[in-house]
Amino acid sequence: MQNIDNQKNYKVLFVCLGNICRSRAGEGIMKKIISDHHMSDRIEVDSAGTSGYHNGDLPDRRMRNHGSHRGYDFDSLSRKFTEDDFDNFDLIIAMDDSNYSNIIRLSPDLESQKKVRRMVDFSQKYTYDHIPDPYYSGADGFELVLDLLEDACDGLFNDLKEKHII
Repeated sequence: MQNIDNQKNYKVLFVCLGNICRSRAGEGIMKKIISDHHMSDRIEVDSAGTSGYHNGDLPDRRMRNHGSHRGYDFDSLSRKFTEDDFDNFDLIIAMDDSNYSNIIRLSPDLESQKKVRRMVDFSQKYTYDHIPDPYYSGADGFELVLDLLEDACDGLFNDLKEKHII
């Protein structure tokens, strides 16, 4: 796909452990922000997990339910992060330090490592040092993760605009 300036689309990949909660929510939230700003022709978003535990599964039912109440559609199937993702994406975003370390460990070179950032690097109003995994928590855990991701995705979108990437 090409954008209106005849440049390749900028590609962002969100990564967590199983690709059924956090990274899928990040993907869905970012897609909505991009769509709301009419920039779907300039940026592509996907998600993956560092483990293959849930390969091919829908997102966690609880995350889908909480997301739908906020107007998000989390419906893509999970997949495992691979070394090829370094070639296919411009920015790879880890949800926590463990995800970050696992991604860096797979990187083929230093240039690839420069593509990897932490989701909280883009937070604007929250001071968390990671996006917590809500899998073993209750409703409040899922709501917190959505709050953190909405904030950080807004920050990411603003960062990409400020750097004239999109």
